[in-house]
Amino acid sequence: MAQLPDRADIVVIGAGVVGNAAVAHLAERGWRRIVQIDKGPLPDPGGSTGHASNFVFPVDHSKEITDLTVDSLHQYGELGVLSRCGGIEGARSAERMQELTRRLTSARSWGVEAHLLSPGEIQELVPHCEANLFVGGFYTPTGAIVDPLRAGELFRERAAALGALTTLEETEVTGIETASGRVRRVLTDRGEVETELVLIACGVWSPQVAALAGAAIPLTPAVHQMLDVGPIPALAETEEWVSFPLLRDMDNLMYERQRGADLEIGSYAHRPLLHDPGEIPPVGNHPGQASPTSFPFTEEDFTAQIAHARELFPSLLTDPEPPRRTALNGLLSLTPDGGALVGETPEVAGLWSAAAVWIKEAAGVGRMVAELLTDGTSEIDAHGSDIARFHPAQRTREHVRARAAEGFPKVYGISHPREQWLSDRPMRTGPLHSRTAALGAVFHEAAGWERPQWYESNRPLLEEFGDRLEERTHEWDARWWSPLIEAEHLAMRERVALVDLAAFAILDVTGPGALAFLEHLAMARIDVRLGRVVYTPLLTATGTFRSDLTIVRRGEQEFRVITGGAEGGRDLAWLRRHLPADGSVHLTDSTSALSTIGVWGPHSADLVQGLTRTDLSADAFAFGTAQDAVIAGVPVSMLRISYVGESGWELHTATELAPRLWDRLWEAGAGLGAIAAGIGVYGTTGRLEKGYRLMGAELTGEHDPVEADLALPKVKRTDFIGRDAYRSARERGPAAMLCTLALTGAPNEAGAARCPSGGEPILSPDGEVLVDARGRCSYVTSAGPAPSLGRYLMLAYLPIEQAVQGAPVQVELLGSRMPAEVVCVGRTPAFDPEDSRMKG
Repeated sequence: MAQLPDRADIVVIGAGVVGNAAVAHLAERGWRRIVQIDKGPLPDPGGSTGHASNFVFPVDHSKEITDLTVDSLHQYGELGVLSRCGGIEGARSAERMQELTRRLTSARSWGVEAHLLSPGEIQELVPHCEANLFVGGFYTPTGAIVDPLRAGELFRERAAALGALTTLEETEVTGIETASGRVRRVLTDRGEVETELVLIACGVWSPQVAALAGAAIPLTPAVHQMLDVGPIPALAETEEWVSFPLLRDMDNLMYERQRGADLEIGSYAHRPLLHDPGEIPPVGNHPGQASPTSFPFTEEDFTAQIAHARELFPSLLTDPEPPRRTALNGLLSLTPDGGALVGETPEVAGLWSAAAVWIKEAAGVGRMVAELLTDGTSEIDAHGSDIARFHPAQRTREHVRARAAEGFPKVYGISHPREQWLSDRPMRTGPLHSRTAALGAVFHEAAGWERPQWYESNRPLLEEFGDRLEERTHEWDARWWSPLIEAEHLAMRERVALVDLAAFAILDVTGPGALAFLEHLAMARIDVRLGRVVYTPLLTATGTFRSDLTIVRRGEQEFRVITGGAEGGRDLAWLRRHLPADGSVHLTDSTSALSTIGVWGPHSADLVQGLTRTDLSADAFAFGTAQDAVIAGVPVSMLRISYVGESGWELHTATELAPRLWDRLWEAGAGLGAIAAGIGVYGTTGRLEKGYRLMGAELTGEHDPVEADLALPKVKRTDFIGRDAYRSARERGPAAMLCTLALTGAPNEAGAARCPSGGEPILSPDGEVLVDARGRCSYVTSAGPAPSLGRYLMLAYLPIEQAVQGAPVQVELLGSRMPAEVVCVGRTPAFDPEDSRMKG
């Protein structure tokens, strides 16, 4: 058995497929003192890798997950541990078939081969099933079976061959020592090892291990039931491990797949069965279980499922009924939003996570986390899996379990892109919550915040603007949407609106090193005169987008960083990660101390000027500047900026004073026709009319500022992260440009959905997916109505050849295609292109 060295460059805890992939990719990136520890025996240490159903369906509605899965398929293929057999998802209902049609559009957007099948075509591919139970199916020829244990061995061998890896099996981590908020040492039952980096990749045990260092990895072990029956003569006769495609019976939340002479039946249809990591028995002491994570089978939870399986495969499962080979309640990891947990933990520097990862994307995550550790960025954008996305309250056991119970049926469920989580709410409520609730606010959630999306009290606006409002007749289009959003938008454009922006994350940066610190992070120049407001991206080392935020210079050594509520956790973690060690910069999270109210519209100055002595004229208060003022007896910081294209201000004030400020504005606005407008206006209709980019949608790790048309006239002299790559992008020019598109006609099928929401492929007039010179497919990044224009707008990156004003394209939604055109190329907005309304 290997000896534990005194020191390591990194300690990887976990020898499942994710940890094994990570050590291989770290070694291949030059890391040499890698220590891998697992408390179980190899090659199967007892985690989910050893029992999880090892099939791979390549398409997800998440581009990140699809890219990770496609990368994993490639890696598994190179290792020789992959059996390609194809995968079919069957629909028993029209609703499910619509969802599979949507999956086909996602496949096209992400560049994965896929097809829709008739029941007859399913029958040809899966001869043993009763395909007439389906109305159709979704087929991916690259679906496959992988041997994750053999993959793990080969990954470890690659790292060992480079002289980079020491692996210690049957070794338990007993502690992780920290000092000054950073990892210093890992303690085990066989000794200790000094290190400043730890990667936790031990699946369902990850929360326990992270807790040793005072951090939280927000996942909970949950049961997924599996049953193996056989031998079955008809399958044995094939003499193959898998002779027909994997089959998901989606409406029954089940799957069936061949495993040699056996048939494996798996289910997500049972009640959520959640466990605590502490309930998992020790390795080597799990009587009645094949492994610590293979819990005893609960027969009562599988009664309906076995009946469904017999209905679908009667020739294999009846006359006679085959014996059971294995039956287990296997543990997997569920998180509050169903996503993976990758990256450095917010609580402890040097403590990294690669948890809640399925086998299908495990090799890709191994590569991703190795790239992040080595270069600070990754080829596949890790935005959606960043562990820092969760607020501390969202990392609690109570919240994780509530969301996991709600999320378990979603594994095979149908989730709308705008669908809201309902459990464990409300969590974070701003100081105006009682006011907005009294106005009939319909709340959507972001990072735990309850944000008014629209207001039922604005129903009279439907009559006022009725002839200008879009009617959504298709049920899919109408979900989680209201025409009140468009009515509020039009009222704001004509009068004035108040917007509750309490979810803004506000980070104060002070100290003698504050300016140099922010200059090092920001693409834009931060050394501006006092009172200037700077919009700037923060870039990765490769010159793509890491963050998108606003910085206000409030003093010589005082700056305020303002970012969206959904991005607050990520941005706070990024800033903390880059703080200088000399103490010259102080970073304060002021989010809970301050609250923001937006006031926008042509009458915004009339409303606010009557409540303050500060001169709000354009000459005295220029666009893009900030001033401290007093409004109706409330001290505020006023920022003259706009995300909706109207004149007005963000008003930042102390949280306890925000209700008073709102009340005074509301009272004074009555005579001006002021309304409350929701985030539907702020984040969708107003934003899209102005073509403003959104982090995680338009601004990702795939595109650079040149392609987003956010490049500045000059590159600032001060060095900053991503500067060299940014300069190179300027020199080589864009392969694609972000454009504003508008629908120009109805779908090619009567009664079809007609409101894209994001992720839909952009096609040529001939129906081919547009692909740029770097092989990136074009798809809708954001979409929504533009009530001021009477059009439906979309943002999308188009190849340079198609990025031409007036160019015709098509958009595919739920199987139907709609004609569209390029309205604007680059930053020029479709509404008020001169910006006269907000700057005048």
